[in-house]
Amino acid sequence: MENKDIIVRAASADDKHYATTITDEMEASAKARGTGIAKRSPEYVQLKMDEGKAVIALTTAGEWVGFCYIEAWGHDKFVANSGLIVNPAFRGHGVAKAIKEKIFELSRTKYPDAKIFGLTTGLAVMKINSDLGYEPVTYSELTDDEEFWKGCRSCVNYEVLMSKNRKNCLCTAMLYDPVEKLKEIEEKAAKLLAAQQVPPAANAAAVAVEPLARKRKFKGNFSLFERWMRYKKYILLKAARKSGGSGAGASRKRFFFGWL
Repeated sequence: MENKDIIVRAASADDKHYATTITDEMEASAKARGTGIAKRSPEYVQLKMDEGKAVIALTTAGEWVGFCYIEAWGHDKFVANSGLIVNPAFRGHGVAKAIKEKIFELSRTKYPDAKIFGLTTGLAVMKINSDLGYEPVTYSELTDDEEFWKGCRSCVNYEVLMSKNRKNCLCTAMLYDPVEKLKEIEEKAAKLLAAQQVPPAANAAAVAVEPLARKRKFKGNFSLFERWMRYKKYILLKAARKSGGSGAGASRKRFFFGWL
């Protein structure tokens, strides 16, 4: 992170006075993007702080910089890192990436066996997730916990989600599966040993370069992925209009077509 005066750490009960500022910025940011997020109250954010299931970023002077929290679904089989938000005054300095890395670490510590997933329309967040080991997946691979999907009701794209029987929407689903990642590491280590390409002591270092290789691959295909995202929005919104969308749907049409 560029700004050395910013501290990213686990949130605590002592940070609860930032809750209203955080939720106000969440709502303002969603409106500015023209996309929706599940609305959260200051009390809900405070609860996450009390539970030790949140990460906050602050300046050394105590100014609020960013926030993210953990939600568990399906009897703790799935975990979502939700509500990522950064103070507009501090955007573009690597804060979001630092917060995502910290909340991912906290999620792995609290729920080591859980699958970590996310739904997002933000290309920058998708890049960060990819660097952490997330993979794009279909909605069917996410939690079927009804409480999670109820959170989508406050999103402006909820009608699109329901018109697709909850199988698709403008958000891209990404998933980190710890079991699959462990298998990948073990398979790579076994192949390296079998081929005698590196000495046993170097296995860990060899496997550790995998995130960097993945990052380069994602970056190389980013333009193509961005075009696919725009096409996806066009197709889904077109289908929603055919099903009788008007009013708010027409506003979304104007917003998204500005990106095409």
